[in-house]
Amino acid sequence: MAGQGTPATALLTKRGVAHRTHPYRVAADAPNYGALVAEALGVPPERVFKSLVTEVDGELTVAVVPVTGELDLKALAAAVGGKRAALADRAVAERATGYVRGGISPLGQRRRLPTVLDDSALDLPTIYVSAGRRGLQLELTAADLVVLTDARTAALQAR
Repeated sequence: MAGQGTPATALLTKRGVAHRTHPYRVAADAPNYGALVAEALGVPPERVFKSLVTEVDGELTVAVVPVTGELDLKALAAAVGGKRAALADRAVAERATGYVRGGISPLGQRRRLPTVLDDSALDLPTIYVSAGRRGLQLELTAADLVVLTDARTAALQAR
């Protein structure tokens, strides 16, 4: 689609990684945004992942978790060998990634941040992550996401 390019899609194209883009329309301030995105795409919500910029012991880290779950901050800290994790301030997250909230992609960030992918992604044929702007998702394999972001995998959902 014309006009659909983002740093994330440019990275995938440059690296020759198989992917598909999926536009959708959901109001940015809608409650339960992730579930509405999954519904708009016509896919099970456990296949749609959100990218959360966090601070682990003062270092920015991206957690990629299903929209159906909550991030377990203690599990994230443990996954990267830290003690404390918290969600990063919105302005800090946007400045570090070059993306706006609701459109933060784990790919093509302004500053490549350490990334941890919830291990549930490994059981799925493909997953959906933000393509780098609101209203556009990327579909790719979890294995490709791990390689491109040098991600660790761990159980990150609050249970």
